[in-house]
Amino acid sequence: MNRGSCLCGAVSYEAAGPFDMMAHCHCSMCRKHHGAMFATFLCAPLSGFRWTSDEDKVVVYRSSDNGHRPFCGRCGSVVPMVMKDMDLVFLLAGNLDDDPGIRPETHIFAASRASWFPITDALPQHAAFPPRFGGGEEVDRPVSPLKPGVTQGSCLCNAVAWELSGQCERMQNCHCSRCRRARSAAFATNAFYKKDQLAWTRGHEDVASYSLPGAKRFGQDFCRKCGSPVPRVVESTGYVVVPCGGLDSSPGVGPVGNVFATSKASWFEITDGLPQWEGYPAQS
Repeated sequence: MNRGSCLCGAVSYEAAGPFDMMAHCHCSMCRKHHGAMFATFLCAPLSGFRWTSDEDKVVVYRSSDNGHRPFCGRCGSVVPMVMKDMDLVFLLAGNLDDDPGIRPETHIFAASRASWFPITDALPQHAAFPPRFGGGEEVDRPVSPLKPGVTQGSCLCNAVAWELSGQCERMQNCHCSRCRRARSAAFATNAFYKKDQLAWTRGHEDVASYSLPGAKRFGQDFCRKCGSPVPRVVESTGYVVVPCGGLDSSPGVGPVGNVFATSKASWFEITDGLPQWEGYPAQS
């Protein structure tokens, strides 16, 4: 039995094995919904799954005719996707409490990965779905025309959009347990810009904000319609924390290193060759 929960703890669940097919997904929908550079899923039998608290806090966004994307309406963390027709539940490895006992075996939708964020491990890569799910193509998602010299981003449902002028001060991969649970992913790739570099171009009124109790500055801002993480302004520092999975164009730089590397998920190996720090922050 393995347990998991969202960042705020309002939504929790438990799932019994056997667990199967742990995979990293690079599709644009997963990147936006998680705010991460990829999402890591594993399959579990539906018969062994149950919500243990506040299932009513789960909000579901319909991303396509066949796709649904559940998230906690309070903190924005992505939560398990129940697939009754397949008798399966897709768990998010990033918000599991314990080691599930299996390891990632493949990358799916690798053809859709962000061009500026390479895959650095030796796992097999599939352009779209793996063969066991019949292959197939990614659902097309409209992309706004890009502007030279500006880094653009948007949420999954396209209700919220933003622009960032100039380069970020630094970008880093964070492996702390808070970031993993907030993004429901192996780690968060965050870019730090000054507050005056951010301009909301659409839907700022649709942004919800969650601050983690007891934390000095940690929290998550997200689209209340689809749950996608969006830039979070930290007033006390004058900086904006940008979830890089939501970017529509290249920021022109990549991560400088891995922070809180000693807190990484037990099931994930860091293979990017970048410096690793025990704590925070990484310096460019």
